[in-house]
Amino acid sequence: MKVRIGFGFGTRTTLNDQGFGTVVDALESLGFDSLWLSDRIGGAAPDPLVAMSFAAGRTTRLKFGMSVMVLPGRNPAVLAKELATLDRLSGGRLLPAFGLGVADPHEQQAFGVERGARGAMFDEALHVLRGCWAAEPFTHHGTHFHYDALQVLPKPVQPRLDVWMGGLAPSELRRVGRLADGWLPSFVTPDDAARGREVIEATCAQHGRTIDPEHFGALIPYALGPVPDAVLATLAARRPDLADPSVLVPRSWEALMALIDRFVAVGTSKFVVLPMSEPGSADAWVQHLEAAAPVVLARQTPPSVAA
Repeated sequence: MKVRIGFGFGTRTTLNDQGFGTVVDALESLGFDSLWLSDRIGGAAPDPLVAMSFAAGRTTRLKFGMSVMVLPGRNPAVLAKELATLDRLSGGRLLPAFGLGVADPHEQQAFGVERGARGAMFDEALHVLRGCWAAEPFTHHGTHFHYDALQVLPKPVQPRLDVWMGGLAPSELRRVGRLADGWLPSFVTPDDAARGREVIEATCAQHGRTIDPEHFGALIPYALGPVPDAVLATLAARRPDLADPSVLVPRSWEALMALIDRFVAVGTSKFVVLPMSEPGSADAWVQHLEAAAPVVLARQTPPSVAA
């Protein structure tokens, strides 16, 4: 099993100016596998498509993905061209990941899709994306989108763009099993990952499909010290089923690596680590990454093995 570890920038990140490039350069030079950008209209995080494009232009090895990009409310044909172009220009380093979007009236207003309509629109939009990336012209007549012999060029350089999804609710797990090529949940325990994988693989079997066993991951928040109260409140809201949601956040590099080992033991191999208290400047970010690299990358499969 090939373990790969990337860094994520959360929705509240202030790394949205020229310092972003400095941190991207550090991720590349230190040997991290990937960087992941959040998608929130009302958050300070940079737009993921623009930020990924900027990162691709100044790196040669680093991969990049979205954790996750909201699909309902976007034009899937236009997005298909944008992502295919980015994949080509970067030499196949794109890791696309999509979701329905947070259940927040402000965000739903921005994307123009009511909460109850998001699921069906997501499924149809994903079908359109894949149709646009296929070799042959694409014809589709659905509830939301209509195309006759649509040809979107250029095609991605990757023979197939594997689409990742997140989520832990039963409906989300079943959607992963029906439609996704990989699973990247956030704010989960190793036990959650094991149980969720069982549901996903059972759903895959019902639909005559499989997910690569290497395509099960987790986004792991961490804090070097006390977990901020605002983070605890967010965790409690997202995981009301946990008596102590702080168990989701390791509080030292050693605790983070111990948690990653527990995930690996249940078959999880792709990780995005996300600091809950972000460094305050680009220089502080670089120092943070330089401290993380000797510890965190000790678990990563060497690039010569991890294709």
